[in-house]
Order: sequence, then C-alpha cells, then structure tokens
Amino acid sequence: MSMSDPMGDMLTRIRNGQRCGMSTVSCPA
Repeated sequence: MSMSDPMGDMLTRIRNGQRCGMSTVSCPA
C-alpha cells in the first residue's frame, strides 16, 4: 500500500490512534 494513498493514510492514522489508545483520530478532510 502506498503511503501517498489518501485512503491508506487514513487507515494508518486510525490504526495508529487505536494502538495509542486514542478515542479520536484527526484526518485531513
């Protein structure tokens, strides 16, 4: 998966947020 892919980047942000125990993850609109 390319890191420049918006969808992949969003999924990565969500995954990282869950790993850190964050309830909310900020994603670029």
